[in-house]
Amino acid sequence: MSDLQAAFATAVADSKQLPERPDNMTLLKIYALFKQASEGDASGERPGFTDFVARAKFDAWAALVGTDADTARQDYIDLIESLK
Repeated sequence: MSDLQAAFATAVADSKQLPERPDNMTLLKIYALFKQASEGDASGERPGFTDFVARAKFDAWAALVGTDADTARQDYIDLIESLK
């Protein structure tokens, strides 16, 4: 496992133990960076307009299309570190 992957795994664990719950926009960014780092570009159909949460999550992830996994991992790590 590379240093970046190890740091990413640590940041994922740390994200579950933040001192306070981040605001919704930050939570969306955390979600999107995690999905981009672990699964790549957004895929599948965009959820319908009645499912606000799923649609917001999909849109946040889709905004990162083209971002490579290592960049997403590093951005995720930096974001979690800033929230500690």
